[in-house]
Amino acid sequence: MQKVIVIGSGIGGLSAAIRLANKGFEVIVYESNSDVGGKLSEIQLGQYRFDAGPSLFTMPSLLEELFASCNKKLSDYFEYQQLEIITHYFYENGVHFTSNKDSKLFAQTLENAGLCNAEEIEKYLELSKEYYSITEDVFLRNSLHKISTYTKFRTLGSLLKMYRLPLSKNLHQYNELKINNKLLVQYFDRFATYNGSNPYIAPALLSLIPHLEHNIGAFYPKNGMYSIAKALKKLAIEMGVQFYFNTKVTEIVIEKNRVGGVVANYELVKADYVFSNMDIYFTYKNLLPIIKMPANILKQEMSSSAIVFYWGIKKEFLELGLHNILFSEKYEQEFNDTFGKKTIAKDSTVYINISSKYTKEDAPQNCENWFVMINVPHNNGWQNWDDLIAMARQTIINKINRILKTDIEKYIEVEDYLDPRKIEIKASSFGGSLYGSASNSKWAAFLRHKNFSSTVKNLFFCGGSVHPGGGIPLALLSGKIAVDCMNN
Repeated sequence: MQKVIVIGSGIGGLSAAIRLANKGFEVIVYESNSDVGGKLSEIQLGQYRFDAGPSLFTMPSLLEELFASCNKKLSDYFEYQQLEIITHYFYENGVHFTSNKDSKLFAQTLENAGLCNAEEIEKYLELSKEYYSITEDVFLRNSLHKISTYTKFRTLGSLLKMYRLPLSKNLHQYNELKINNKLLVQYFDRFATYNGSNPYIAPALLSLIPHLEHNIGAFYPKNGMYSIAKALKKLAIEMGVQFYFNTKVTEIVIEKNRVGGVVANYELVKADYVFSNMDIYFTYKNLLPIIKMPANILKQEMSSSAIVFYWGIKKEFLELGLHNILFSEKYEQEFNDTFGKKTIAKDSTVYINISSKYTKEDAPQNCENWFVMINVPHNNGWQNWDDLIAMARQTIINKINRILKTDIEKYIEVEDYLDPRKIEIKASSFGGSLYGSASNSKWAAFLRHKNFSSTVKNLFFCGGSVHPGGGIPLALLSGKIAVDCMNN
């Protein structure tokens, strides 16, 4: 039986490990942390539980596919439900609306609020769906770097429709053209942050992202987001995957331009194949010192990072839901500060996730667990993060107090925080970036590192820093694409 070593047990690594075991390989996963999940993790502060990383669950069909490929039912491992109300949106001028799973209902809700004509929103979301259907097979489900991708019937059909994609404008320009309301332009601009990008630079093609929420839906796992990682771990073990936690890999061993194994805990472990789920930058820098790092990795602009506060709140806020956005007034300035000046905006958009709205056990009775996040630049070494964190905390508190008309600080019972430095250490993510490289270029998809090595045989890559990108759905697909590349 041939042996495969997977470095890292983030979502991409778990996806690859399960598929490899299902193909009959002996699979060993080395993880430097104490459990699986990578950025998808959880923390406990007193009586409050928090999902520490990704908080939005979309495209559950990808998990269903993965479990079905192993002749398993996802429902036997964890349960999830579709959200009727996805997100509550608040603006400084007092406007407040919710997004819904039903795109027509959402459009009508916005029209009833006097924000638009429902028809223009419906048309926007129809185009979003069309763009997704055109690009799905080419950019998401297959390798961009294999000739075989472009000879498939479905891929050829997509390529013939590429002329219909909005490739000449950035996302903000596109939204201004399609939407006749500044607040709603800001709403649709926000979807660029789903992969850590700047809507004033990123291509208009990112307008396909709203399709995932409004035409497919957003979901919530019964026991929180970390239950996704737990379910994948359980399936992997059942499939025969062996996990070694608190075990650091320090080198990928190369023998005559071919993988020979890894050095883990100072011991050589031989293998026929190696899959790295580590950030691609650190894979080259730390594990492949004799292999020259591709120049484009260093040249690419990194995605945004985040500062997250975990607050146990001794009060229930009935006006809030699971997902909540408190928009900044000067949106373009926020992105200029983040991506241009590499600092934190004086007025940042605030995201609040409250899983106790659905999982009551996550907080004591009549209390809530607040995951409070703002987008910030990745760590490039010169920022004074201690000062920036203090400033961010006050900025967030001021905005919450203004919009919700409260004094939030007096309700904070327990507190912890996450910043780009901690993200880099915990998840081996270069600069603490959340999604690897940003998508601030129409060529960004092609510039992401491929899922296999061109110079080292039997070396593969998966996870958010390589093709097709970051976030739970794309990380799942990266594992599948990497495994598929073994035979193509």
